[in-house]
Amino acid sequence: MPINQRSMQNQKPLNIHPKRILVITLRYLGDTLLVTPLISSLKQAYADAEIDVLLPAANAGMLEGNPDIRKLIPLPSKPSLGQFLKLLFGICRSYDLAISTQAGDRPTLIARTAGKTAIGFVPDDPGKAWWKNRLLDRSLVFGVDYDHAVLENLRFCDVLNIEPCYRLKPPQCAEPPAQMPANPYVVLHIMPQWRYKQWHRDGWLDVMAYLNRSGYQLVLTGSGQPAELEGLRDLERQLAFPVTNMAGQLSLAQLAALIGQAALFIGPDTGITHLAAATGTETIALYGPTDPKKWAPWPCRYVGRTSPFASVGSKRIGNVYLLQGFSDRNCVPCQLEGCDRHRNSHSECLDRLPASLVIETIAEVLRQG
Repeated sequence: MPINQRSMQNQKPLNIHPKRILVITLRYLGDTLLVTPLISSLKQAYADAEIDVLLPAANAGMLEGNPDIRKLIPLPSKPSLGQFLKLLFGICRSYDLAISTQAGDRPTLIARTAGKTAIGFVPDDPGKAWWKNRLLDRSLVFGVDYDHAVLENLRFCDVLNIEPCYRLKPPQCAEPPAQMPANPYVVLHIMPQWRYKQWHRDGWLDVMAYLNRSGYQLVLTGSGQPAELEGLRDLERQLAFPVTNMAGQLSLAQLAALIGQAALFIGPDTGITHLAAATGTETIALYGPTDPKKWAPWPCRYVGRTSPFASVGSKRIGNVYLLQGFSDRNCVPCQLEGCDRHRNSHSECLDRLPASLVIETIAEVLRQG
């Protein structure tokens, strides 16, 4: 049975046995993790194949220690024309199979150049897709009604006539962080990359006070970006109790190890919340404009051909409790960049998500967990 009824578009499945495979994923940090079920599916089907992944250099840590991958090929965030042409020349016809997991021009060109057989997504726009359809041996339309990112990637299993694997593989490190906090502790990832995905400061302060009263050590995580570090320091200054701030100090693999031993993780719509869910730790995800049906954290042991979450409503599936904000305008999820339509915008639905509801959910999760 196909992952998705749109998968094959009247195209016959390929009958190939590739020895060298290239997977191309050029979007954000969370997207890199969400492609790991496809990579596992390829390794399960072609056990002797060597699988390489071409990805943004900044995302390489998300695949550290992945046993299914032979090599990572990092691409600068804004490569010059010379760098891009050098990349294409270096990988030209080097792979039996190349898969573009995005519908953009650059990943399509890379797939066609690198692979003797090339497959990939194309946009749901004939004016933009026609030349990509001609370049690719098999193409899948990435439509406006797309499904969860994990399931979209697994549509390539139908193209190849192989069985899908549904579990995400978080990065793995040889050694855990040098100083692990004492149990029990809760990991809080407060700052998303963009403001429009951010929950309000007062809510975080109330949640932290509740967890402290409940006897949990609090561990703050984040990137090493100066603005994020200063935001967390400012939050700490408003607390009457100590917390452990590990922002900017850990690799992604070390962060996965830290979260994996926590009693609970709480975070907004960010790649690190996807990572937390993949570790198996109880995860509370605070969502606003983003559609959970398409982009919710994938529960650790969830296996299914439909998205674990609906577009509207808060719900628990497996180790993930998704809390959705709300608005009187019934506009959630809007799939837009906040109420002002830019990344530094506020989002009313998250501004109105009360701390009392989050605390009630925390109590329920910790009691059941």
